[in-house]
Amino acid sequence: MASKAELACVYSALILVDDDVAVTGEKISTILKAANVDVEPYWPGLFAKALEGVNVRDLITNIGSGVGAAPAGGVPAAAAAAAPAAEAAKEEKKEEEPEESDDDMGFGLFD
Repeated sequence: MASKAELACVYSALILVDDDVAVTGEKISTILKAANVDVEPYWPGLFAKALEGVNVRDLITNIGSGVGAAPAGGVPAAAAAAAPAAEAAKEEKKEEEPEESDDDMGFGLFD
């Protein structure tokens, strides 16, 4: 289960993303101070670094379209990196040969 500090940082990051503000350690700390939530000083920077270069909006909106469920407590950046690979694999499967034709069903002309 996630700790209080982790949840507070996640919610702070989501607030920043919702307001179209860049997610930085300082901004997460500002929100936590405004909410009177005490966390260890490394948490805001850790979450800001984990979300660096990740489009959180796409991650949230595509959460149900992945091949499998993400492990609970996984790093969001790892899940975001796995999503394009899963989509590429799904597209490759679609491009494979179409379903078998009637010729391959065991019926021969001279049976």
